[in-house]
Amino acid sequence: MSTLTKPNHIGRKISRIRELRDMKQEALAQALGTSQQAVSNIENSETLDDDKLLAVANALGVTVEAIKNFSDEAMISYFNTFNDSPNNNFGNHHCAFNPLDKVVELYERLLQAEKEKVEYLEKAQKGK
Repeated sequence: MSTLTKPNHIGRKISRIRELRDMKQEALAQALGTSQQAVSNIENSETLDDDKLLAVANALGVTVEAIKNFSDEAMISYFNTFNDSPNNNFGNHHCAFNPLDKVVELYERLLQAEKEKVEYLEKAQKGK
């Protein structure tokens, strides 16, 4: 039975989300602290333990529920809603979130990453 006929094949869902986020297996492997072959094995698995699923979800920037509930049909339906407007242009689409909040969120994540990098470098320098 192919993975396309199994709606709950968790590995396939992870693979599709990774592809939609334009992420290579190597990048996901690095985020998980593992090898590309391990990511390939994850994507070929029908099931995944909760801890590993949570780690993958965090690395992909989605929730565990988003992975479990993902379907290609839902994505197609979502993108088809853009064609439902009578004018068929994207100018009438309104964001469901405040873009400035997203910029602040990204800035805070960047700032935290920089703090962690400085701490790591300070520890490394003390060790010499």
